[in-house]
Amino acid sequence: MPVTQMKISAEEHRQRCEKLLMHLHAEGLNGVVLFDRQYVLYYTGFAFIPTERPMAFVMNKRGERGMFVPRLELEHAQANALIDRVDHYLEYPYTAHPMIAFQKMLDEMGMQSPVGADEDGYPWVFGYRGPKLSEMLNAPVRSVRAFVEDAMMIKSPAEIRLIREACVWANLGHVLLQRYTKVGATETEVSQRAGDEATRAMYDAIGPIYRGQSEYYGGVVAGYRGQIGRNAAIPHALANNLTFQPGDVLVTGAAAPVWGYHSELERTMVMGKATDEQKFLFDHMVALQDTALEAIRPGVPCSEVDKIVRAYYEQHDLMPYWKHHVGHAIGLRYHEGPFLDLGDPTIIQPGMVFTVEPGLYSKGVGGFRHSDTVVVTEDGLESLTYYPRDLESLTLPV
Repeated sequence: MPVTQMKISAEEHRQRCEKLLMHLHAEGLNGVVLFDRQYVLYYTGFAFIPTERPMAFVMNKRGERGMFVPRLELEHAQANALIDRVDHYLEYPYTAHPMIAFQKMLDEMGMQSPVGADEDGYPWVFGYRGPKLSEMLNAPVRSVRAFVEDAMMIKSPAEIRLIREACVWANLGHVLLQRYTKVGATETEVSQRAGDEATRAMYDAIGPIYRGQSEYYGGVVAGYRGQIGRNAAIPHALANNLTFQPGDVLVTGAAAPVWGYHSELERTMVMGKATDEQKFLFDHMVALQDTALEAIRPGVPCSEVDKIVRAYYEQHDLMPYWKHHVGHAIGLRYHEGPFLDLGDPTIIQPGMVFTVEPGLYSKGVGGFRHSDTVVVTEDGLESLTYYPRDLESLTLPV
């Protein structure tokens, strides 16, 4: 049958809510309140832009689901949230605080203590101020964050399909980024051209069944984020409209959200023939990533992967070039737990999706980091990204 839908089905959202409901019953909770945007999207399919106006997903112990939204989101939530009721308030700030309306909703849904929540009230963001949820309930709330995060760690086949699709369009964005990168061009013009053309191609190909639903990206993005030349040694540099020069080391990034799900593709490229030092660092960077990929298996603790990779750093006297852990999970957020880090004992399981990106950073030379998105399978690992990783393919003419 032809593909006519990409988004997570209403049935899968219902199953997620049923598992959450089972957790409430097991913990003796009368309901749950979730404020986090990604948590709300995970359970309801409703993507929105968080602001100072409080919003929340509410589910009581009977399994009745509701959304609490400002007036400006009312029709948006009614049309897109897979819930049973939508309650709204007029505005924030307003002569009546939104939490008065929220209190009424909680009472009507039978949300007496004990109640679980991801936060003790709407977070104080964008200037919002209001009472804690525990003050409204006259009792402490119990955190459900660990349960929700654990649920989100294991991706369903439908989620993996969306991440795989995200990798396809990130790959196109990177192809165009590499094609348009020339000596004398600026990162702004190259990045914008690559991203715009890849986004148009994506909408031409899958537009009728596509939604981005991301608060991070509006379409395909491909660029350098300032990681050009010596600035490439700063892992989280910021774009500065730098001009490409012969000999530059370039660290790239390409991504495309698909129904809220993200992937990560990063490569290290060199403008012209690599120097001996650049080649030395590039080759070890690829070996470090290979070491990590070989270590990621079901049943292995995340910490063990980082331990194995750090042993390679130490064996080859590369720790002076080390700046961060091996990688992190990815999905509705572009950074999720668990983390491939010495401090994370989480056991790797099938269905987990990771970025794998150990790097080397030399202050006078630049940064060297590939990042690939991989999914853990029953018997190993599958890479969802597939862009070339060898130096020859990533050497740009000058």
